[in-house]
Amino acid sequence: MATHSALTPHPQGFMKPYRSKLQAIARFLDASIVFFSLYGVLYFCGLSMVDVYVWCGALASILFAICTENFELYSLWRGAKKREEAKRILLAWLITVAVLAVTAIFCGVTTSISRKAIGIWIVTAPVSIMVLHIVRRKFLTLLRRTGRNSRHFAVVGATSLGAKLATTIEEMDWLGYKNFGFYDDRDQAENRGIDAQAFEKRNGNYDQLLNDIHEGKIDFVYIALPLAAEPRIQKLVDRLADTTVSVFMVPDFSVFNPIRVRWNTVQGIPVVSLYDTPFGEYERSMKRMMDVVLSSLILCVIAIPMLVIALAVKYTSPGPVFFKQRRYGVGGKPIEVWKFRSMTATDNGDVVKQATKNDARITPLGGFLRRTSLDELPQFINVLQGTMSIVGPRPHAAAHNEYYRKQVTGYMQRHKVKPGITGLAQVNGCRGETDTDEKMEARVKYDLQYINHWSLWLDIKIFFQTFFKGFVGKNAY
Repeated sequence: MATHSALTPHPQGFMKPYRSKLQAIARFLDASIVFFSLYGVLYFCGLSMVDVYVWCGALASILFAICTENFELYSLWRGAKKREEAKRILLAWLITVAVLAVTAIFCGVTTSISRKAIGIWIVTAPVSIMVLHIVRRKFLTLLRRTGRNSRHFAVVGATSLGAKLATTIEEMDWLGYKNFGFYDDRDQAENRGIDAQAFEKRNGNYDQLLNDIHEGKIDFVYIALPLAAEPRIQKLVDRLADTTVSVFMVPDFSVFNPIRVRWNTVQGIPVVSLYDTPFGEYERSMKRMMDVVLSSLILCVIAIPMLVIALAVKYTSPGPVFFKQRRYGVGGKPIEVWKFRSMTATDNGDVVKQATKNDARITPLGGFLRRTSLDELPQFINVLQGTMSIVGPRPHAAAHNEYYRKQVTGYMQRHKVKPGITGLAQVNGCRGETDTDEKMEARVKYDLQYINHWSLWLDIKIFFQTFFKGFVGKNAY
């Protein structure tokens, strides 16, 4: 087998990760599809590309480019899964269409355009873009199989993180990256974060790694060692500095159980967030806009049912119609959450007893309201007020917060976002009484997962799942 010396340049391919020129081409092609797909639809429908359609296509191209930029479609496309890429394209297009619709209504041009043609275009444009992205990946995959622009990478650290990284990279065959093997200077008997399967594939220690690099067998090195191995990492990095290989550090923050890990700089000093909000100004504005629009529409629909429930509560048991309980909102600040009264008691102090099965405090009507979550309909008023969101971690009574923040690690991180009427925990069955710390830990796990993976698409998904999974629960008393 022929080898290359350390000074022999590797054959250079035309595709590299994150190359700005290729990103610009991808942006231009997608924006062009938005515009010219409208032209194609009009031609198919026997219509002319008059000024109103030109402006519509141009505005859609610009809006789509802005939305995809905010969803980081192009900066991450080489490492994103196909399904995730499709979601980002679709969500960016939905926002584009929504803004176009509002603009058309405001400008009064809805009567001068063909609804049939626009309807076909709304479907064909995103489908065409997705097809282009799929074709591009298929083309790259075929190109890699011919040996063009292929690269070999090595993973330093036979750890679970290293094994996961290697598997993830190899699954994306359009990248053309092939795993040359794992390298670790530890004995498996030490059992310090060693992954058994990765260790079996180990090529050798760090001396063997340097030897394989000098023979031209490796192009990229990913260091996936625990943070506690800093002295060993530093020695290895110093040795790798004497090579021409590209080196990447894969930090393992799992020991901190972080949420929303993001890199940033402070006057050139690199910092990484372990606990951070998922919302920048843009994301916060988009989520708020969705909350206002949806809650306004829902309140219009449920106004009469709410009136019926209010009258039923008033005339079936003594006491107020609404129960406003003090809970914690975003940033841990106190808020008042609205509910239809479902119990004879209205606990709102330092000690709040949770509702249990066959609880004598629950009224007959209240039991039905709680099982079906109808008692929480007034919380759409909270959403309009801005103290809650439609989707987010469920707020708990202030007394329960003070207890569980000491029992469950990361509990207060739930308050990095606004509490919600429904959430990821609720659509996964975590409803009702939390009579054990384990049940609350399960809720918190889902809540932190929601924060860590938040997107508008996830909010929409949870919103619709609530209709099938979130309203009724056997543990809701």
